[in-house]
Amino acid sequence: SPIRVSKLVAHFSPDCCHFAPPGVYSYPLPIHLSLPTGDSAVSPQPNILVIMTDQQKATASHLWGNAFCQTPNLARLAAEGVLYEHAITPHPLCMPARVAFWTGRYAHSTGSRRNETPMKPDALHAFKLWKEAGYRCGLIGKNHCFSEQADLDLFDVWCEIGHGGLPAGPIIGPTTKGMDWFRPIDAIDAAHDLRRTLTPQNPRFGYAISDHLPLEDHSTGLVAGQTVRFLEAQADQQGDQPFALWVSFPDPHEPWVCPRSYFEEMEDQVQLPPWRPGEFNDGTAPERNQALYEMLGVRSEEIDELRGLLAAYYGMVCFLDDGVGQILDALERTGLRENTIVVFCSDHGDFMGEHRMQCKGGVFYDALVRVPLILSWPGDSRIPQGVRDDSLVNLIDIVPTIFHLQGAATPASFQGDPLPTATDAAPRDAAFSEYGAGGPLFHLSDLAQLPEPHGRRTLLQTLRWREAEGRRKMVRTKAWKYIHDPMGDRDELYDLAADPWELTNVADDPENSPVLADLRLRLADWSIRTEDSPPVPLPEEKYYLLS
Repeated sequence: SPIRVSKLVAHFSPDCCHFAPPGVYSYPLPIHLSLPTGDSAVSPQPNILVIMTDQQKATASHLWGNAFCQTPNLARLAAEGVLYEHAITPHPLCMPARVAFWTGRYAHSTGSRRNETPMKPDALHAFKLWKEAGYRCGLIGKNHCFSEQADLDLFDVWCEIGHGGLPAGPIIGPTTKGMDWFRPIDAIDAAHDLRRTLTPQNPRFGYAISDHLPLEDHSTGLVAGQTVRFLEAQADQQGDQPFALWVSFPDPHEPWVCPRSYFEEMEDQVQLPPWRPGEFNDGTAPERNQALYEMLGVRSEEIDELRGLLAAYYGMVCFLDDGVGQILDALERTGLRENTIVVFCSDHGDFMGEHRMQCKGGVFYDALVRVPLILSWPGDSRIPQGVRDDSLVNLIDIVPTIFHLQGAATPASFQGDPLPTATDAAPRDAAFSEYGAGGPLFHLSDLAQLPEPHGRRTLLQTLRWREAEGRRKMVRTKAWKYIHDPMGDRDELYDLAADPWELTNVADDPENSPVLADLRLRLADWSIRTEDSPPVPLPEEKYYLLS
């Protein structure tokens, strides 16, 4: 794909390194783009702050239609930028989604299709480019993406914490870089002990309420507080070095442990979503969905416990919202807000009661693939404020959007496009997601060989098998969603206008044949368009001159 070079300096592979004058070029990858700096820069380069939560579905906030979970700080951020109503994850699983996010490429192109396939050593991702452009790079929170030492070396600040606490475990403490945790290690470990030891309420799920521990020692409070201190230090630094910071909250992913104050705030507010009797045993659901329901489906005697789980999950979301508020306050207090691009999103969602399930699995209901997304940069007049964009977008569009706002070209290996409304890109009417690595299918007959009850123990026992099985792909428009797996037993089609909760698969309805034909073509076009990445180098322009 041609790349327009204006004020950018293009550095090519070791056997072809030179400065390029302005113009339009087609080159093989890798291409590394340096941003204008110093006297050549029109204005100071913007800071970049990506706030990512883990397993937060879009409808966990009133901004995307939730009737009881208010997120006033996300509303504050949306009032300063663009909220995307239909943002889709490229893959509803942590590591593949995160690798896709930072490379701007779908999982079938990155090769990261499971939670055991991190960023490849030769992958071109955002932090490589930002580091080369002189940015101070940082991670505060959950990683689950980068594993190569060369990638870890890109980060000037590295403060990692996961779902169970500090990665090095109790006593030894974390491996940090660039700044120490602002809270004592033993206090952080104590606040995460309940996550490692909670007793489930039933075979399918468990949650706990945290008492008498400082909020700033929980992962959400810790990540927010550490981010505030990073911003304060950044503002105090001499010079104008911009920063690119990934603030990666581990919540509201399980283990679901919620501070009591937030739990009680939600306890009497939660509402159960609608269910359809027979959804998974009337012959309309694929076998994969049926097997997942057997493991995650809430039994009638567990409904009250499900309400408690929802209170814990949505309480954790409210805690996160307060953490975002702390970060926004710090940006404004330090004077960094005007020149900082802020993105808020989640890597994927959670059933959290929808389809009578909780947690996640390799299926494509909106609870799992539709995520919150807000982009804001008050200092740039190109980005409107308080606007809702209802086109279909993908998480892999975020980094290309940031590049665009910085004035940098997006490398050809990136498959995402700049977001509409935040840029002059045209709105899109479809978004795509995928799951599986072509492995053998997990059947109900396989499930029957495992001991009952088929709950979380079974889910974990079969996890790697199910993460790798099949090659299913999804296309979603505003009105319809279609899922196909060439290895599966049946396709899925949902009429989102008539059935927004996706309770009835209407793929076999003859009157939907035209819709199926259109969506199958879209899915095929997308598969073909994205399969060759990085692109095969093209001949030089002179070979296209036939005269």
